[in-house]
Amino acid sequence: MYKPTIGLEIHCQLNTKSKMFCSCPNNPEKEEPNRFICPVCLGHPGTLPTINREAVVKIIKAGKALNCSIADYSLFDRKNYFYPDLPKGYQISQHKHPFCYDGYLEVEGRKISIERIHLEEDTGSLIHKDKSALIDFNRSSTPLMELVTQPEIRSGKEAAQFARELRLIFRYLEISSADMEKGQMRVEVNISLSQTKKMGTKVEIKNLNSFKAVEQAVEYEIKRQEKRLKEGKEIVQETRGWDDEKKITASQRVKEEAHDYRYFPEPDLPPLDLLNGSIKKEEISLERELPQERRKRLEEDYNLKDFEILITDISLGDYFDLVMENLPSKEKVAKLAFNYISSDLQGMIESSDKIGIPPKDFSKLIELIDKGDISSKIAKKVLKEMFDSGKDPETIIDEKGLKQLTDEKELKGIISEVLKEEKEAVEDLKEGKEKAVQFLVGKVMAKTKGKADPQKVNQVIRGEFSFTKD
Repeated sequence: MYKPTIGLEIHCQLNTKSKMFCSCPNNPEKEEPNRFICPVCLGHPGTLPTINREAVVKIIKAGKALNCSIADYSLFDRKNYFYPDLPKGYQISQHKHPFCYDGYLEVEGRKISIERIHLEEDTGSLIHKDKSALIDFNRSSTPLMELVTQPEIRSGKEAAQFARELRLIFRYLEISSADMEKGQMRVEVNISLSQTKKMGTKVEIKNLNSFKAVEQAVEYEIKRQEKRLKEGKEIVQETRGWDDEKKITASQRVKEEAHDYRYFPEPDLPPLDLLNGSIKKEEISLERELPQERRKRLEEDYNLKDFEILITDISLGDYFDLVMENLPSKEKVAKLAFNYISSDLQGMIESSDKIGIPPKDFSKLIELIDKGDISSKIAKKVLKEMFDSGKDPETIIDEKGLKQLTDEKELKGIISEVLKEEKEAVEDLKEGKEKAVQFLVGKVMAKTKGKADPQKVNQVIRGEFSFTKD
């Protein structure tokens, strides 16, 4: 039995106003190539970099959210290698003194250790066209966070879930959109297989740009390596890429030994003493709850189940909290609010990309449903009108005469009319057929245009015939 050892390296662009070491706008996705560049980010001789304070604050906030120790002392290093999209001929990164270290992220009840989180500058972009390669330096020197896990991940599913939860945290902290399709977050996987405690030969899979690709690439690579080992073949230390069409990994280059990047301290940037008050506590405070904290609160306060939409859709989760501020903190009311937000309201938002209903108006709607002033069927109509018109629920109910029918004498009169009209169903009812009850309730609801309480109608019909369900 071969045991996989899996570690992740995740790069994420920070959404700072300017680039990492110059004042160019941080806008790497600008359609016009080489629009946001300057002599500093192009590495022209004689230029000097300046540390982006906002990027430092954001990486420390990320480290705190991921249970890391924050370094008292940190510095930047030069990572020396040549590639066409690296204008300086080296990358300003961090080697021995990262900002954050020894953290963890809990994924489905298991803590996965984080070795380090450091800050560096991104490279430019290569655009391959026909037989040529063009370079766009808009992305060059964009602030780039790199997170390295310990090799503790056990499967492709767990690797994808780690990356998914990490992206969610970055979005809660508002330090990055971490959109993988736009290259704002990139995942690299290191995998080895072994039958002993000693690790096997490591294979690296580069630049995975979706959670699905992460899971599929890891699972494929585990099977590929296991097959080779069972056949008595060696695993080659190499870098592989994921072919999303063929669903396979393919060799890109063989690594016979670790590359010597000849790191040395960046001479143009000062070391950072993070304890001297240059970064204030309020700048790195985690003011809002994180995904795991929100999950725990929703479960403990309201006993909600299957509420992950309120975690992954941050604006929808915030909206739910604002709605509940105006309602009694009761389990029944919370479930009612959640059901209408996650189904009816969510469907409306998807077609218009905005919520549009003030939370206090939505709270009032839930209150009217809870009190029995309107039925569920009427509530759906009122909610749609609220979304389309911007009016509050009480105004809509009054204007359209939608208030629930509560007069028992009037209700019994309508039920009597239906019983006279539906003689066949009445005979079925006398024979104890359950479907007849639901049929007659539907007829009463249609006659009252949804204004009757279906539960009350059900009770009255059963009472008329002393009908009880077996």
